[in-house]
Formats: sequence, C-alpha cells, structure tokens
Amino acid sequence: MTAAGDRKPVLIAGGGIGGLAAALGLAQKGIASILLEKASALGEIGAGIQLGPNAFHAFDYLGVGEAARGMAVYIDQLRLMDALTAQEITHIDLGDAFRTRFGNPYGVVHRGDLHGVFLKACRDHELIELRVSSEVTGYDQDGSSVTARLASGERVTGSLLIGADGLWSNIRKSVAADGPPRVSGHSTYRSVIPTDEMPEDLRWNAATLWAGPKCHIVHYPLSGWKVFNLVVTYHNHAPDPVAGQAVSDDEVMRGFAHVHERAKGIIRHGRNWKLWVLCDRDPMERWIDGRVVLLGDAAHPTLQYFAQGACMALEDAVCLSHMLSQHPDDHAGALERYRSQRFERTARIQLQSRAIGEHIYHPDGDHARLRNAIMSAKSSEEYYRDLEWLYGGTGLTG
Repeated sequence: MTAAGDRKPVLIAGGGIGGLAAALGLAQKGIASILLEKASALGEIGAGIQLGPNAFHAFDYLGVGEAARGMAVYIDQLRLMDALTAQEITHIDLGDAFRTRFGNPYGVVHRGDLHGVFLKACRDHELIELRVSSEVTGYDQDGSSVTARLASGERVTGSLLIGADGLWSNIRKSVAADGPPRVSGHSTYRSVIPTDEMPEDLRWNAATLWAGPKCHIVHYPLSGWKVFNLVVTYHNHAPDPVAGQAVSDDEVMRGFAHVHERAKGIIRHGRNWKLWVLCDRDPMERWIDGRVVLLGDAAHPTLQYFAQGACMALEDAVCLSHMLSQHPDDHAGALERYRSQRFERTARIQLQSRAIGEHIYHPDGDHARLRNAIMSAKSSEEYYRDLEWLYGGTGLTG
C-alpha cells in the first residue's frame, strides 16, 4: 500500500497523540492519510505524561526522537513514599545503568508539548491531510474501500479506517459493540503549579508516588522545571465518568484527611483543580471489522497506574504502520498481524494497571506493610529485570 497510483488514503479518526502518531508512521512508509478530528482545532488538554524507554524507542521509529527529547525532563528516580509516615519505601534509579540497560531514558513531558511535536511533524509532511470539525460517527465499507460518515453529513472514502478516537470511540461502537467503558470509582484531580510554589524540600528530580489507603499523590517537574505536575487520586467509588470538571480545593482535600501532614501540604499548593473519574475496559480481541481497526484507548483503554497509556498508543502506531508497509497488498493480513502482536502486551498493561492500583498505590494496614517489606527489599537491578518485558521494545516485539 503506497501513496502512488490510485491508492486511496488511510482514514484516521481522532487527532490525539495516537492518531497523529499513526499518521506519521504511515507517512514514514510512504502511505498517505487523512486525519479526521472532531474538535474545531487540533490540541491536547491534560498535563504531564511519563515516558518510559519504550516511548523513546517509538519516537525514534516515527522520526520525532530529537524533537521529543527536547521537550522532556529527564528524572533521576522513580520514588515510592508512604503517605501515612512520609518515609521512603523504595526508589528505582534511572541514571546511566538504566539507560544502558534499556537503550533510552525515562522522561516526563507536558502532554500539550508532546502533542505539538507530533502536530508539527504531521503538518510538515505532504502525505498527511489534517481536517478539524470532522467527527466520525460511523462508517460503511465494501470489498475495496471504507467510507467514514461525519457528523456534518459529509462522507470521506479511504482504503482503511483507523479508530484512534479514544475511550469513548465511535468506531469501537461498531467494531466491538461492547457498551460503555467500566467506571473504576477512582477520582483523579490534576493541577500544575509553578516550581517556586512547590515546597522546596520536595522539588525532587523524580516521579514521586505517595501511596496511601485508597489514595495516592504523584508529582514531578515539567517544561524545563518551570512547573510541577501534581496528580492526586482518591478511590471514592465515584459512580459516573467525568472528564476535566473544575472542582474546589475542599473537594480535593476531602480524600486525604488521613495522610501525613507533609503529604497534605503538597496538595494544598495545587490550584485550578480539574477532576477525572477514571475508566478502563476489560481486554477484548475484536479490534478489526473488515477494513476498520482500533488503536490506542479505542482498543485497550487502561487505568493510569502503569503510566503507559500514551506509550501503548505510540507502540500501536509503530506496529500498525510497519505491518501495512510490509504487507501492502494484503490489508486483512496486515491488520491481523498488528492485532495479534499487540493484543497480549496491551491486555497485560490493562490488567496489571488494575493490580498495581490495588496492591501498590492504595493498600491499607497489613496489605500496605507487606507492600513496603517486599518493595523495600528489592534493588534497582531487580526492578530492571522486572521491567525488561515492558521497556525493551518499540511495538514491533513483545
């Protein structure tokens, strides 16, 4: 499948990081695409993203490694604190030994900055057409093409349709027909604070997790140390999904009355809090319907606890573009090879993210004491061995 001759472009529903990465991956292989984004402008909300070495492997494959590296802050540690005692449980060193082991660093970046890297690369590429105000509501297909139906009534025809339209994917409704996502009951509140407002003794060059009973706090520096990303989560059995709702400081603090004063002090520095109620899905193998395929959160939405949601979408883009370039005249075979290679890995992320939330982020009492004992006894080298399966690949393996 190439851009030459009478080949129709690939259609991509969704202009987030996953959709842009898919367009760029295809363009790197000479495959034209039309990206259809429902919003009136291409942009990204949210704050920080953690990027394991596997994300940097994908950046390099997609041709944006240098630009992405310029946006990142390279942290020295993953640090786990006990939110009840304010004592460190353990940390994983991310220095030279880590980089040598996995071939790339561990970084953190503002979601908007990373989206901008991909957006610029896509705008600069002649094989990528970007359209806004173009929500894909459904599709029709025959033996030779697929036609996206837009909310405006317009129809756009291509060779394939990639559903990269996120957790509430319209494309998934037809491909999988499996109902709405699962509401986790975990409420996450996000803030970004100027570095000079972060307590000086906590301005660590680390992705720091304060783990407490049914709650946790995460913070790390962003944007050249201009700000700190602050994310706090409370397992309060919230029944309904929420995304980006403004909330009061008092609401945020409500779930953290039981943690150490030092941990509470971090939260008090947050401002302009926004609420998300986390959702995910069980792993599901139906990613393909003829010439239509799912990618990223549309295929395998996950909770935040592995910090791998964006990384998995990047890997999907690498794998899918590779398979389509390797099998240009067999779209069915290419899509199935993509699905079969990605399913087990992404399912593991989905299920282990839930387990990490239960057993590392939110345990109480004896459960928490057992966590502390097990995790404090392990060396960085032992953690490296545990993470080999995750950080070693580009999306073409594992």
